[in-house]
Amino acid sequence: MQLAEHKATLSFNNGSPSVDLPVYQGSIGPEVVDIRKLYGQTGMFTYDPGFLSTASCQSSITYIDGEKGRLLYRGYPIEQLATQCDFLDTCYLLLKGDLPNETQRGDFHKLVLQHTMVHEQMQFFLRGFRRDAHPMAVLTGLIGALSAFYHDSTDIHNPEHREIAAIRLISKLPTLVAMAYKYGVGQPYMYPRNDLSYAGNFLRMMFGTPCEDYKVNPVLEKALDRIFILHADHEQNASTSTVRLCGSSGTNPFAAIAAGVACLWGPAHGGANEACLNMLEHLQANGGIAKVGEFMEQVKDKNSGVKLMGFGHRVYKNYDPRAKLMQETCNEVLAELGLEKDPLFALAKAVEKIALEDDYFVQRKLYPNVDFYSGIVQRAIGIPVKLFTGIFTLARTVGWIAQLNEMIGDPEYKIGRPRQLYVGAPERNVSAQR
Repeated sequence: MQLAEHKATLSFNNGSPSVDLPVYQGSIGPEVVDIRKLYGQTGMFTYDPGFLSTASCQSSITYIDGEKGRLLYRGYPIEQLATQCDFLDTCYLLLKGDLPNETQRGDFHKLVLQHTMVHEQMQFFLRGFRRDAHPMAVLTGLIGALSAFYHDSTDIHNPEHREIAAIRLISKLPTLVAMAYKYGVGQPYMYPRNDLSYAGNFLRMMFGTPCEDYKVNPVLEKALDRIFILHADHEQNASTSTVRLCGSSGTNPFAAIAAGVACLWGPAHGGANEACLNMLEHLQANGGIAKVGEFMEQVKDKNSGVKLMGFGHRVYKNYDPRAKLMQETCNEVLAELGLEKDPLFALAKAVEKIALEDDYFVQRKLYPNVDFYSGIVQRAIGIPVKLFTGIFTLARTVGWIAQLNEMIGDPEYKIGRPRQLYVGAPERNVSAQR
């Protein structure tokens, strides 16, 4: 963070003196006005619901340019990482700051893949949940419970503890997600295999059974690995900010990540692809392709209450760079599985075609986002809709850890304490009301 030569001046029309505020520059992106001393100088706070115009931290992990549709991890365009690296390479990059060399890559892959087993008592912990519990409810509990099983890595201020906890979380999340799925469908858990890739191992734990050997389909393996890469981090979003805020109190890494999981569960955040598939299934049950045109007209009508899920993005005012990559993967998976003519996927293509060609959607830049395509891919692979956000959790965990570690290492970090504009009753007397 570099101090700019110019300053911002805040002036008032009530006779109060103006205030000069420092301006800082990042390596790329907008400058920021430093308001840390604003209250001391003026007795005022800023008002920014949702923190849409507030930089809560300085970070060197992820950069998004929503106007140009750019996403960088540690300076690398997401398009390059998704096509030239695998997920564990991306994990190393997010955690360490640089891509690994050949030796570092081998060591890191081995370290992660050899710690995928979870404590055997986790099975008994799982049995406390109802079989029909939502997987995110289960994962919130399981991840929070890791701090009860791994006491030797719960000091968030100890760099060694944070590193151990990071590897444990990245290694064990596929196992926990697969266990949550198997428990819900009543199948036996599949122990991880160290000789498979990160994504391949997860596919086997999800869909394999003790009855026969499971052969990993390389197209599905590649597709899932890409999903993980595209969702690994996304700057200071709601769940990442939750992890930072929770971690700022000094709580253990497992608890901080569990807080992020709880936030991610929301349909406006990690549940977006689940909401997208639910929309398609509802449309399919009510006429399918024959009703697509009518449905899209209802979307255009602001009074209809009908929403188009999986299109547009709060940050990207142009095309979501992840969506194009996921679109390619979507076509590859559907072709591999012979599902191009599946009714639901054909319906999704019909919705996509209208959104990409209709002036109403084009002018408003309501392009398909990553959630639209990732939901289709996951359903094609066989992942149930309720587990979509669990897959998101698995992928985003490394980003949360990197953000948490960065915050703890920041000499300017303090426990989070947002302010408010109080609009309730002024001070009053109880006796005056009687």
